[in-house]
Amino acid sequence: MFTSDMFDGEDSFLANDPKAGFWASLWGAVRTKSKAGVQVTPDLALSLTTFQACVTTIAESVAQLPIALYRRDGEDRKAVVDHPAAQVLLAPNGWQTAYEYQEQQALAVPWRGNAYAFIERDQAARPIALIPLSPDRTTVLRGSDGMPYYRLGLEAGAKTVPKDAIHHVRWHTKNGYTGIDPVTLHCDTLGLALAMRDHAGMVFSNGTHLAGVLERPAAVGGEIIDPLGADAIAAIKAEWKAEYAGAANALKVAVLQDSMTFKPLSMTNVEAQLIEARGASALEIAQAYHMPPHKIGLLERSTNNNIAHQSIEYVIYCLMAWLKRFEGAYSRDLLLPSERSSYYFEFNVSGLLRGDTGARYAAYALGRQWGWLSVNDIRRLENLPPIKGGDEYLRPLNMVPVGQQTPPSGSQPTDEALAEVHKILTM
Repeated sequence: MFTSDMFDGEDSFLANDPKAGFWASLWGAVRTKSKAGVQVTPDLALSLTTFQACVTTIAESVAQLPIALYRRDGEDRKAVVDHPAAQVLLAPNGWQTAYEYQEQQALAVPWRGNAYAFIERDQAARPIALIPLSPDRTTVLRGSDGMPYYRLGLEAGAKTVPKDAIHHVRWHTKNGYTGIDPVTLHCDTLGLALAMRDHAGMVFSNGTHLAGVLERPAAVGGEIIDPLGADAIAAIKAEWKAEYAGAANALKVAVLQDSMTFKPLSMTNVEAQLIEARGASALEIAQAYHMPPHKIGLLERSTNNNIAHQSIEYVIYCLMAWLKRFEGAYSRDLLLPSERSSYYFEFNVSGLLRGDTGARYAAYALGRQWGWLSVNDIRRLENLPPIKGGDEYLRPLNMVPVGQQTPPSGSQPTDEALAEVHKILTM
């Protein structure tokens, strides 16, 4: 039974910061000013292109993947579509699509460390709607029973609800109740990136950057010549720009008089080092999320030969952890305790783990000719519907006891197996 007096004893505290009082936590007990002298806020952090690319790549990847509710049936499993928990993910509330809701929640976790949603339930305690909550206005409390409770709002008299009323997805956690705020954790890294961005902007705003200069000597043939007047200089500049500026005038031959010379100006060492430092800062932000650099536009070390393998590594070493957080939270918050042993949520990532067409066909052909993939297994991996009679498995004739026949090497699929795979996938 949930009662308000659960928070009156000595064992109840603010789960976010047990040493700080409630109001202290609201007014910023945690340092957000970086060593670079820049005040870092969540919105400022999101304005950094690298940080924004990291968190939105994760959010968009999670939101675009299909998620299904499954029921264990012995060693098999069956997808369930008529369960209330499955239905609420298809239509989370009255104004958001399933993609919009999932993207918002999947953005909040890597950006703010926590994603909250109020679970609206019917009289049978079945979920019928998910209402997103702002991380800034949701406070996690630990009650005297050790369970988390949630205070909705910052004003006096804000409502406190039990954990069964909230869907909560956490990032890394130190206290078991709330996820660590990434902006606070990486305050110095983000502050340095913001400082370098602002400095670069000031350099280009206040500095002088010329493509080159036209030099006119003070003397020609031993005789001092008069400097050009303002009108003459303006005329020369206008004529030079009209004649040689722009792509249409590229590679033209210039004719200079009065011993004039043109000297192009290159980037200074300071400017080059600033660009290099900003690239290093971007890579450091990507490392915080285990984000492969090529996913956020850092392509210096990527090639056409390894980009496919890097994409698979993104799913395994970066995205999968986020998916597991959401799968576990959905199962905990949307399923009844009696259902959790037989039902579970799972994202379908098979589409992201596919290689190129040739590699997939070769793998399917090997599995088909050696008997561990059926026709419907292959079609299921390609998100195609099953066909009648497609659940049969082949039994290779050369798989016989030793001494009767030497089986051929199975390292490469046969032409017949490849042809069959093509037929399976084009039915």
